[in-house]
Amino acid sequence: MKNECANPILITGGYGVVGSQIAKIIRQRHPEIPILLAGRNPASAQTLIESLGNAKSVTIDVESEAPLANLPITPSVVLNVVNDTHNYLLLDCVNKGIGYIDITRWTERMREAIVQVTMKNNLRAPVMFGSAWMAGVAAILAQAASESFDEVDSIDLDILFAMADKAGPNSAEYMDRLTIPFNIKVNNELQQRMPFSEPKEVTFPNGYSGKVYRFDVPDQMTLPSTTGAKNVNGRIGFDSGSATGSLAFMVNSGIMKLLNRPMFDGVRRGLLYNPGKGAAHELVIEVTGKDAKGQQKTKRVTAVDPEGQTHMTACGAVVQLERVLGLDGMPASDIGIHFPEKGSNIGAALHLLRSNGVLIEGISEVFESA
Repeated sequence: MKNECANPILITGGYGVVGSQIAKIIRQRHPEIPILLAGRNPASAQTLIESLGNAKSVTIDVESEAPLANLPITPSVVLNVVNDTHNYLLLDCVNKGIGYIDITRWTERMREAIVQVTMKNNLRAPVMFGSAWMAGVAAILAQAASESFDEVDSIDLDILFAMADKAGPNSAEYMDRLTIPFNIKVNNELQQRMPFSEPKEVTFPNGYSGKVYRFDVPDQMTLPSTTGAKNVNGRIGFDSGSATGSLAFMVNSGIMKLLNRPMFDGVRRGLLYNPGKGAAHELVIEVTGKDAKGQQKTKRVTAVDPEGQTHMTACGAVVQLERVLGLDGMPASDIGIHFPEKGSNIGAALHLLRSNGVLIEGISEVFESA
């Protein structure tokens, strides 16, 4: 694949759990592209730098008001893998005309960031809000599954999170969201739902069956506009029925709300943040609607990453990177705000995912040969 990117790619959080996997996938696919690994402790990146080649570390603190102020070179794009809590990194990129990709935002923070970027009214580069589940993997698969529909009634995104999976520290922050209501589209109207409500039973690709519960994911905000779906529902469960049931009880009984105080941060996040040595991450996406003849139809797509959710996230991030820079066989993204599933090169995304070991079933042959 030809490199159209003269300047380096900068990855903030580039030597963390997810960032290091992103860097390795980029290096495998694009050996000629220079990579800058950014963070607050650049010495920690030395081993990774040596293994990658054509890479350097730089000091960046996203908590400072101008994180890019002292960079020795302007990157072609910044791929952010840490929480940009105050939008300092985002706005610094916008002000400098540098492309920006973010895979870390919860729905409300993404909505607020979109408003901030829109108000700036001086975009000179693409901004990819790629924080849909697993850096857009789920949203792209939902988009692919929706392509054969003339009218999309509903998209159900069901997630199985393995208790023994690897996890970066940022992944623990979902525990802070479990007492906060969120909006979803119900028959084209916004309605509020609570986390861990309205369970349903799902059987996942590897055979596990269990309950999944409502969950706040950005896909529920973007997929209605990109696919036309009247209803989009995100749910999550764990491969331990007792863990899923216990968490549902704590949320619905009000215990989790009592724990949602700063003094209990460690306790709250530690309830499910006990990263293991690795386990598969599984998704089931079901689309219902009508075909061109007006007939009701349902399509089920599944994805399994044997290397776990951090690896699937890394794959999704590289899909977004290649899309923004035009390294996926399509022109580079235009100046403006983008989402993973909008204008995606589905064939190229599927190829990247499969070549990195992600097992995908249910996608049309049209995309298989793309």
